[in-house]
Amino acid sequence: MATDELTRLATLYYVDGLTQEDLSKRFSISRATVGRMLKRAQEEGIVEIRVRHHPRDTSQLEQELTSRFGIERAIVSINHKDQDKQRELLAGLVASHLDRILVNGAIVAVGMGRNISAISEHAISSMQRSSTFVCAIGGSYRGGETMNADHICRRLAARFGGESETLYAPALVSDPQVRASLLANDTVKQTLDKARRADIALIGIGDINEDSNMVRMGWFTPEEIAQVKSYGAVGDMMGYDFIDMNGKLTETPMQARVLGLTLADLQRIPNVIAIASENTKTTAVLGALRTGVINTLATTENIAQSILSLEEATRPTAT
Repeated sequence: MATDELTRLATLYYVDGLTQEDLSKRFSISRATVGRMLKRAQEEGIVEIRVRHHPRDTSQLEQELTSRFGIERAIVSINHKDQDKQRELLAGLVASHLDRILVNGAIVAVGMGRNISAISEHAISSMQRSSTFVCAIGGSYRGGETMNADHICRRLAARFGGESETLYAPALVSDPQVRASLLANDTVKQTLDKARRADIALIGIGDINEDSNMVRMGWFTPEEIAQVKSYGAVGDMMGYDFIDMNGKLTETPMQARVLGLTLADLQRIPNVIAIASENTKTTAVLGALRTGVINTLATTENIAQSILSLEEATRPTAT
């Protein structure tokens, strides 16, 4: 069945409410074939099914997060035992939020990682805009599309409307002098300057462990990660600004190897949206919230509840 016919069949089923039996008769095919066609429509992206939880399910947690940490907004998804499905649920909520707040002429600085990539994959826009999605960090051949802001920017531009701008530089270099030269390059500087002028930033929060995504990609060795942990680091923002439990920067040699926006750059962006869906990131998210950089936190019920408990337990006592 051609794509236009597949689209027509899916529309009749999902929008007009025809049954599979109705479609079987109309298209002169078996019900089993109708079922296969509807599944194919999902696989090819003709149909996207999204289950939205009721706002009351998480509204109290969202209010507690905004009140406790002084952030403007919290987006909390219901729990799911499957990590991939959990990531999709949260990504769908963030994509819907973006659809509501994006305006013509807006600049969005885009980070990398599975959570950021999932937003671009699950975005459904109600209108096309003239926004600009610009890479906030360089690219990497390791890790595939999820670890390349360029791929994510292109998908976001296609879904929401507008254009994408590539940062023509690697995310990671081995020599600080090479990094300094690249940062001085006119093309690289122009793109990073645009990212610094962004209205919105989409960033991930990373955890610090020997099995982290950055170690699996070969960015950092397990020994380097262990060294960073010994300095008190609990997580990272934008891939290399390592922070401790209190949201303070942990100085490490790795900071001179990554090309992208820094914590200081993010501080000047009006709406920094940070996303974390993995339960291993609770401590990292708490540290990130305490930097004061985050305006919008998108996370899960489990993480939200753990953050609130951990914040209370680690709150500095008054003297």
